[in-house]
Amino acid sequence: MAPAIPVDQRKDRISARVWIYLLLLTLQYGAQPLFSKRFVGKEVIVTSAVLACEVAKVFCALILLAKEGSLKKLFNQWTLIGSLTASGLPAAIYALQNSLLQISYKNLDSLTFSILNQTKLFFTAIFTYLILGQKQSVQQVGALTLLIIAAILLSVGEGSSKGSGEKNADQVLFYGIVPVLVASVLSGLASSLCQWASQVKKHTSYLMTIEMSVVGSLCLLASLCKSPDGMAIKKHGFFYGWTPWTLVPVIFNAVGGILVGLVTAHAGGVRKESR
Repeated sequence: MAPAIPVDQRKDRISARVWIYLLLLTLQYGAQPLFSKRFVGKEVIVTSAVLACEVAKVFCALILLAKEGSLKKLFNQWTLIGSLTASGLPAAIYALQNSLLQISYKNLDSLTFSILNQTKLFFTAIFTYLILGQKQSVQQVGALTLLIIAAILLSVGEGSSKGSGEKNADQVLFYGIVPVLVASVLSGLASSLCQWASQVKKHTSYLMTIEMSVVGSLCLLASLCKSPDGMAIKKHGFFYGWTPWTLVPVIFNAVGGILVGLVTAHAGGVRKESR
């Protein structure tokens, strides 16, 4: 029988794994707006890109579950009520958030988008405190305050500028700045709910990714009945404006979704154990 791994050593292994996930997630966050701006044309229907990303997340999560050998066990233990309780609301929130981000990608430069998108940290801290009761240190509060100040200054400067080419101030404000800030609020709420599900409901990150992608996709499909995107898909087809390169940001976004789940699960668990 193999000797038991000491608790401290096990925590060190988890911490190292979290740092790897965080590094990969940082790279994904930085590259995502660049890839989206470069490879997703303005004629691409937003909902088609979001739905494709959700499908890619499901395939990635299923492959990873099958690789670790827990797919059959989770399938046997899965219940609809448990799924909706843990993943239903975050899934609907993330579906709306992804649509807002796709709109914002097309109307902001990469630097502005990346900085404004980081305000999700501030809102995550707020919702984590409200939902889980987790407080931030004085240093963390100070850093989050500086982040918000930087975002406000950047928003004012970007929104008041006339832009270049076809971009005017109103377009930048209402189709760039506002969507990404609303998406940040939604991201903070959904992230806190996911951490609650991971810690309290004991849902694995891969299972939550699958559940949230399926529920989010159903919400998006339902919205197509009356939305402009639905009319555009009926008229031009689902893959209107797509090229083979459009798959690059879609796959990157899917990988980012997997990493977010892993970071939420493992980082939250480490923080909980260290108390």
